[in-house]
Amino acid sequence: MPFRKEIVIATKFGFRNGRPHNGLDSRPERIRAVVEHSLKSLRTDYIDLLYQHRVDPLVPMEDVAGTVKDLIQEGKVKYFGLSEAGEVNIRKAHAVQPLTALQSEYSLMTRQPENDVIQVCEELGIGFVPYSPLSRGMITGYLNERSRYNANNDNRPSLPRYQAENVIANWPLIDTLKEFGDLRGMTVAQVALAWLLVQKPFIVPIPGTTKLAHLQENMGATYYTFSKDELQSLTTALNGIKITGERYTGTSAQQTEK
Repeated sequence: MPFRKEIVIATKFGFRNGRPHNGLDSRPERIRAVVEHSLKSLRTDYIDLLYQHRVDPLVPMEDVAGTVKDLIQEGKVKYFGLSEAGEVNIRKAHAVQPLTALQSEYSLMTRQPENDVIQVCEELGIGFVPYSPLSRGMITGYLNERSRYNANNDNRPSLPRYQAENVIANWPLIDTLKEFGDLRGMTVAQVALAWLLVQKPFIVPIPGTTKLAHLQENMGATYYTFSKDELQSLTTALNGIKITGERYTGTSAQQTEK
């Protein structure tokens, strides 16, 4: 791979047979098997950033971090990350093998990380990587209560936040972002991403998209600089908006583990 040093490859382990519905599996032997499979599939000698997809309550975090530490020493992995982990497990892992990144859902509709893990990341020098920073497209203004999703590969129809009544109830958030953006030549998505970026210098959102136009739109968020008064005014308005609907069902295995 002639361009290998020009790209960063991040991948994950943590589910039995790689399928979330099969349950968690972060046993050391499973971690090693996943890494070997990834190296072969990606045709590379090393993985830049290896995440644990979800905390496995049956495997001590010290064992998980120790296995990744060994893989780093062997040159097969460069950096270690966790996904959707809480403060306790972040500290346990970091004590064994310093964490480079924590990936968790964080957006203007999911702001729980502000209560704990962002502060822990700042304290320990860990990068914070928000996934779904546009709440799976909801914070764009492109979706509404009549939107239809692909039933084959889209879980939004089953999530509380995307039910029609909750979409309607949460529309004040879109209106607030649109009002701010309209006066500055920005889209709803750009305002939402720019707001995340300005919260902390170590925050790097990863919005997903299948369209080049949306990728270019999202990148435009990096060019905007808030004035102090603008940021304070927008944040005050956003803080006054109550978000309706949970991000997952109560029984979902994908909720944050402490």
